[in-house]
Amino acid sequence: MDDIARYLHQDPLAVRCANFFAEVPGDGRDHTHYGAEVRDFVLGPLVAQLVDSSDYHRRRAAVAKFNGTHQVIKRGIALTPVMFGISFNAVQFNQAGAAVYVYQDGSVAVTHGGTEMGQGLYTKMRQVAATELGVPLDRVRLLPTDTSRVANTSATAASSGTDLNGMAVHNACAKIRARLAQLAAHLSQTAAEQVVFADGWVTAANGQNWSFNDLVKQAYLARIQLWDSGFYLTPEIHYDGAQHLGRPFFYYAYGAAVSEVAIDTLTGESRVLGVDILHDVGRSMNPAIDIGQIEGGFVQGMGWLTSEELFWCQKGDRAGQLMTHAPSTYKIPTAYDVPAHWQVALFDNQNMADTIYRSKAVGEPPFMLAISVFSAIRQAVQAAAGEDQIVNLAAPATPEAILKAITESQGRYSNSASGGGGAVVA
Repeated sequence: MDDIARYLHQDPLAVRCANFFAEVPGDGRDHTHYGAEVRDFVLGPLVAQLVDSSDYHRRRAAVAKFNGTHQVIKRGIALTPVMFGISFNAVQFNQAGAAVYVYQDGSVAVTHGGTEMGQGLYTKMRQVAATELGVPLDRVRLLPTDTSRVANTSATAASSGTDLNGMAVHNACAKIRARLAQLAAHLSQTAAEQVVFADGWVTAANGQNWSFNDLVKQAYLARIQLWDSGFYLTPEIHYDGAQHLGRPFFYYAYGAAVSEVAIDTLTGESRVLGVDILHDVGRSMNPAIDIGQIEGGFVQGMGWLTSEELFWCQKGDRAGQLMTHAPSTYKIPTAYDVPAHWQVALFDNQNMADTIYRSKAVGEPPFMLAISVFSAIRQAVQAAAGEDQIVNLAAPATPEAILKAITESQGRYSNSASGGGGAVVA
């Protein structure tokens, strides 16, 4: 896309936007190459909002002006969008189970098939149970994930942990709540579907109410089941691996990032100066967790595309061995790599797909937003090489790769005759 834009003398963002899907299905350009209809495309308004909030056009002009007056340091800026399909491609993994237990004192315990690894899954599952039963969050506790409680669990992967397990917890809670609502309706002589669970209270249509704890106690005395299991399978998805056709994703998560970088053309060093992100998580279940996931995923992606280089020994007794195998050699980002200008916002959107509270996955999609860093570095290299030169920048864009791209584009790079790698020719 960047090369096409250079050839056409256009902003790379314009080329990217020209290749967007239609926002309304049926308007053309609404099917993927694997045959799935795109029903929820929101990148158009999302990118437009980010262009305004990040002041993209003014900053791009400022970058061009800077590059025209600085010989050694060059800057680049790029806005790249992301469209990320959510579901396991292996359809059988798109299922989850849960079990919810309500005790006589009104406390609630939840267990499900998801693994907590710092992404906030357990917190969100507690939120689901608390919301569905109308109790304070501190009344809900999580039991550790264990296949002796919930069998045949799918991997907590593909950014689907909340989608799958959240709906399973929701399903279990709905069964318990329905039985409690029937009891409340019987005691108040009203309709069960009009019973409301909220703020630790259960209220019938005629205004009669009970604390959740009291109603649970009465349910126990009446021998009403106070626990249940829940199950969920992602609907509509299917995929023919032989024909490469189907609908492998239930929905798509969208986002975009603006990254501004600077490179030193003498050393190849690069630094991210500023990042603005606007990401679509649907109706966020927990904005604090979601923003943290976006920030963490983006920084991880920065490392993937700038410093995390894999190198295998080519000669000698250790030929074929991975040399970048430890923190001393495999370089991941640190807090020092986080840019001074760092803005992350959530796009105001509701998932069109019937997910838990119309939220969207937020694990892996933000990782891809870091492509904007690589694209911005490429723009900076282009500025150093000259607009009429072809740039071939490899990822990760390490200092060595940046120097190679600059010198190669200027005709000053040649491969060593001994086959031992490249050398910069003075």
